[in-house]
Amino acid sequence: QVQLVESGGGLVQAGGSLRLSCAGSGRTLSVYVMGWIRQAPGKEREFVAAISWSGGSTYYADSVKGRFTVSRDKAKNMVYLHMNNLKPEDTAVYYCAADPGVRDFVRGRPYYRGQGTQVSVSS
Repeated sequence: QVQLVESGGGLVQAGGSLRLSCAGSGRTLSVYVMGWIRQAPGKEREFVAAISWSGGSTYYADSVKGRFTVSRDKAKNMVYLHMNNLKPEDTAVYYCAADPGVRDFVRGRPYYRGQGTQVSVSS
């Protein structure tokens, strides 16, 4: 079993920045792809960003490329999402997630996910 706990959400003005953190525990997370998905009100859950188990490969949704950066600290079982130049359309609940592979991740359906943290961006 894998447990994921997010922190760092909040309210920010458009153009601002936030950093989300995720603490993982349970099974050996170092072999999992980890990252973030989000769900806005009235919308389906969508992929945001992911990073391979080695940290050597990263994946981003087109809507966040160039603005968001995903990273991980394998020794601490932590994954982070640095969000810059935030836009009102980034408002959503952000979930930390983990999956053995990247395919289900980019479909917005990773096997494990946390409880979520709210990110709200005002215009």
